Amino acid sequence: MQIVIAEDDALLREGMAALLRGEGFEIVAAVGEVGELLDAVSEHAPDIAIIDVRMPPTYTDEGIQAAVRARCLRPGMPVLVLSAYVEQTFATELMDNGASGIGYMLKERVGRVDRFLDTLRRVAQGQAAIDPEVVAQLFARKPADDALSLLSPRERDVLALMAEGLGNGAIAERMTVTEGAVHKHIRSVFGKFGLASDDRSDRRVAAVLHYLNATGR
Repeated sequence: MQIVIAEDDALLREGMAALLRGEGFEIVAAVGEVGELLDAVSEHAPDIAIIDVRMPPTYTDEGIQAAVRARCLRPGMPVLVLSAYVEQTFATELMDNGASGIGYMLKERVGRVDRFLDTLRRVAQGQAAIDPEVVAQLFARKPADDALSLLSPRERDVLALMAEGLGNGAIAERMTVTEGAVHKHIRSVFGKFGLASDDRSDRRVAAVLHYLNATGR
């Protein structure tokens, strides 16, 4: 798997590169600026890009904007976004055209190597994977009158695991319930979010986006 890393912190950038090389991945570029990232994507057509949210010069959302532009250069390219903080507005920017191959992870999780590598592989395979801590913090910040208040605690747990990219079987195992119970909770989430059955859309992704967008005002 060929990877491009865009991270302005040289120590973290080189540390990730060394870790991934040690795991057998090919790092085709490790850069610290947005322009270098876009050049690397154009030149190498990587299998996935790992991108820091806050890049120079303003250290606000350059990484998100660069990820959007990179996916325009290489449509559908998987992207794993790293951030030191929970960025509430990233979903509307990066997931506007769908969440396939999109991951969002807090930087503090990179040190948990197994979790980091698992997330990287799942995103590279086209799955959506959102850090459970991100979901937990966004739930804690939700407005009192938000539609999410309609969800039961179990439905919130299911939605959080859906955001991690887990299927029904894995969710059932994690929650120690039956797959039938998980299916029931998911149907209830879809109903409360007003997500009607539609073969043209992925309601699982739509449910996660509905949640993230609702908390990203």
